[in-house]
Amino acid sequence: MAAKKYDSSAIQVLEGLEPVRKRPAMYIGGTDAVGYHHLLWEIVDNSVDEVMNGHASRITVTLHKGGKRVSVEDDGRGIPIDVMPKYKKPALEVILTTLHSGGKFEGENYLHSGGLHGVGSSVVNALSSELVAQVKRDGKRYEQTYGRGKTKSKLKTVGPARGTGTLITFEPDTEIFGAKLGFDTALIRERLEAKSYLHKGMEVVFIDETQSPKVETTFKHDGGIAEFITKVVTERGKALVPPGSTAFYKSHENGVRLELALAWTEATDEHIKSYVNGIPTKNGGTHENGFKAGVVKAVRNYIETHNLTPKGVTLTAEDIREGIVCILSAYVVEPQFQGQTKERLNNPEVQGHVDNVVRPAVEKWLNDNKTIAEPVVARIILAARAREASRAASQAVSRKSAVSHKLNLPGKLADCASTDPDESELFIVEGDSAGGTAKQGRDRKTQAILPLRGKVLNAEQASGEKVTSNKELQDIVSALGCGIGETVDLAKLRYGKVFLLMDADSDGHHISTLLLTFFYRHLRPLVRAGHVYLAQPPLYRIDIGKETHWALDDAHKDAILKNVKGNAKPNVMRFKGLGEMTTDDLKDTTLDKKKRIALKVVVDNELETDRTINDLMGKDVSARFKFIMERAGEVKELDV
Repeated sequence: MAAKKYDSSAIQVLEGLEPVRKRPAMYIGGTDAVGYHHLLWEIVDNSVDEVMNGHASRITVTLHKGGKRVSVEDDGRGIPIDVMPKYKKPALEVILTTLHSGGKFEGENYLHSGGLHGVGSSVVNALSSELVAQVKRDGKRYEQTYGRGKTKSKLKTVGPARGTGTLITFEPDTEIFGAKLGFDTALIRERLEAKSYLHKGMEVVFIDETQSPKVETTFKHDGGIAEFITKVVTERGKALVPPGSTAFYKSHENGVRLELALAWTEATDEHIKSYVNGIPTKNGGTHENGFKAGVVKAVRNYIETHNLTPKGVTLTAEDIREGIVCILSAYVVEPQFQGQTKERLNNPEVQGHVDNVVRPAVEKWLNDNKTIAEPVVARIILAARAREASRAASQAVSRKSAVSHKLNLPGKLADCASTDPDESELFIVEGDSAGGTAKQGRDRKTQAILPLRGKVLNAEQASGEKVTSNKELQDIVSALGCGIGETVDLAKLRYGKVFLLMDADSDGHHISTLLLTFFYRHLRPLVRAGHVYLAQPPLYRIDIGKETHWALDDAHKDAILKNVKGNAKPNVMRFKGLGEMTTDDLKDTTLDKKKRIALKVVVDNELETDRTINDLMGKDVSARFKFIMERAGEVKELDV
């Protein structure tokens, strides 16, 4: 086949709206469902521009039967219909049939607008099989019909009219989008409701005629984005930090007009909904970058000012923003979007403007609301510690499936018969001797025993690699089956209660402290959910006649002896360890669910807990020395 000659005859000039039909993706991003709905957003945004600039207050969107035809009506000024001398056509026709035409270039008629390229309405016309425009102006209703980018009828008067406004009805062209695509009612409803939050006071009506009978929904939110953020947080299902707190809200008018609402939640990701002139910018841009920089600086300044900088961990910007939910709405006079789909803002000057507004406002809010600020800082520090602690741990320890006995369980674990976590308990016991006694005294159906051998690692000082390579700690993680660090999944936890069962003396307390440090740093969800307990074995057995009493410590022992009556001679026995207790004694005092005493581990103030663990168990000797010296006067006896 001979090659076609390449000369001037091969050069094409696409006129009018032909370029749009030839390459629709350049204008709407694609011919999929996203591009299909983008046609509607273009028309809706034109109506919103009228509202944004004070010329309208109500928008009505109607999805007609079949779900492929839609109308958008507003009570704005109405598109001009007078003839433009240069083109000898009505302005309405020029706007709908000519690329780069409109009234938003000079900024005189629209201070802020989502449309700035002058291509939105004409693109919708080009990609619709039919578009009908009705305009109310000067007491009359005018109408003109278009299709596939061309004029199908002349502008005509169809009757009298009250008020002003514009009504655009169109149907996307099946030649471009195919016959299967249609409008998604849920998506339209969500988008319209978001716009009613962004422009408080604006009334948006959505009429769904695809339902029988038709469904009419009105959106109007006078609270604006301050109300919007409450909805978003509720839908995400993660509690505010602290629970029940109020979100931050800021409105700024000078320079870049800005509205901002934010809150920290228990979520592990950040969720930012950003908008420019009412247009959602899902790919962010300079306004989002300015927000992120400002909020990070504000939090860092607060932490440094109040001497809350944690030891042994570096706070990253991601740690600070973890769990944040933000609604950011910026109004830019001459926005520079990336492409006609307007999913990213490129104005470089906006970043500095937003940063300069956000940083002092958020910092002042934190200083004025310490009951919110301190839990937020605690949450940030915990995020940082979890990130660092789990980096190596999550690589070395894989998650185990829940309540399955086909696991790689530690050989020294004496497991229980039950596979129901709600009734199953794990006792982590100090030493083989005590472990043997506990195994004999346990309820084999619901109680598992895991003896620990050797020294327990201090997880506060050790690296993540050392933690994961420590045999004793590995055994605990394997037995629990729920993972470690960021991979913890409570749904996979094999035991509903985990007891630390150590000797009642100072050595036992030390081991308990080391284990609690490990649980708090690497298995914190278990602590938060109330799964961790401290068993309370007695330190003394006191026999008075035929009665036997158990004392947890010296103070308890003294209280019992003080109440001895008559000539009774008490026989006091101090246990050197759990191994000295008989099976029956250990069962009656510590294992039996009906008789035992146990302490549930709870955290009332995570920030204070974090600092205390870091001071007492961390590498900084001076912090530990200061803690001891400040409390030396409170110590009456030392168990050494």
